[in-house]
Amino acid sequence: MAKAAVIILAGTDGHENLGRLANGLEAAKEFAENPEDDVELIFDGAGTQWIPELEDEDSDYHELYQAVKDDTSACDFCSGAFGVEDAVADSGVDVLDDHDGHPSVRSLVDDEYEIITF
Repeated sequence: MAKAAVIILAGTDGHENLGRLANGLEAAKEFAENPEDDVELIFDGAGTQWIPELEDEDSDYHELYQAVKDDTSACDFCSGAFGVEDAVADSGVDVLDDHDGHPSVRSLVDDEYEIITF
């Protein structure tokens, strides 16, 4: 059994960040498809900006996002800092504020998750 935390930090600007998003979603999906694995997909920092775009059914990555949405969460502080707090709340994904308003990476490491960032 593998335990992975896929953290999307890449913002929405630029083709290279779109590539990071796509690769992060694909990695999370690969873990999610294996019933023995445990995956957490976390949108943090500028990555929180992707949530409203991925919720849009016209997005090229909407279906891929939907495949992993049950395992998805977003940083509480960063959602506000990047102006997507309402969209994140509307999406229904869990909001994490374990450490000073942010997800606790230490807790993930303590729970033996491999941390993979995009």
